[in-house]
Amino acid sequence: MSTLVEAIAPGRAGSRSRVAYSVALVVGGSLAMAGLAQLSIKLPFTPVPITGQTLGVLLIGASMGPLLGGASLALYLVEGWIGLPFFAEGMHGSTATLFNPSALLPSAGYLWGFIVAAALVGWLSRRGWDRTLRSAIGAMFIGELALYVVGVAWLAAALNVPMVDSGTVGTCGSKLAGCDALELGLYPFLIGDVLKLLLAAVVLPTTWRLLGKPGRSGSAG
Repeated sequence: MSTLVEAIAPGRAGSRSRVAYSVALVVGGSLAMAGLAQLSIKLPFTPVPITGQTLGVLLIGASMGPLLGGASLALYLVEGWIGLPFFAEGMHGSTATLFNPSALLPSAGYLWGFIVAAALVGWLSRRGWDRTLRSAIGAMFIGELALYVVGVAWLAAALNVPMVDSGTVGTCGSKLAGCDALELGLYPFLIGDVLKLLLAAVVLPTTWRLLGKPGRSGSAG
């Protein structure tokens, strides 16, 4: 099945036009992620901020498919790696912080998780999971689950805290005392990410219905 961006692509575009369209989508998606990253709220007890990025990841992956969606998020990571202030709070990464868990950028695992989530949601969407609300919710949930598996595991390694420690529940302090990775990188974001998940799950099927067509088959993503 086709992806949303294939369904709205010019029907008779030549090969060069299709390549240009795909490149524009990948670049546009990376820039959208950079903008959403700046919509951030810093929490006092965790180095992971609340941002609009999760919504962007879900929408980009679902609308572009696994190839273009994954490529767009990979480009976003590269843009931050080369020094552009595209990460949350105007930050960027480096080889040391993006390829090895480090307290200098402990949230870097979520950046890698973005790529995994976008590709996974895109793969499910290509199989029609973005066409109904029920299946879209399932696709978005699986994508978010993958994102957090990568992000929280990286956070635990970067901060040298346990993944979960039942003996410290409710004792997490501002200097990470008594904290585990789930308290720092998952629990504070659950409500917000459920709302983002539901919003993304509504947008995709609604857009398909507005188009009034199931979409053409294609190979762009």
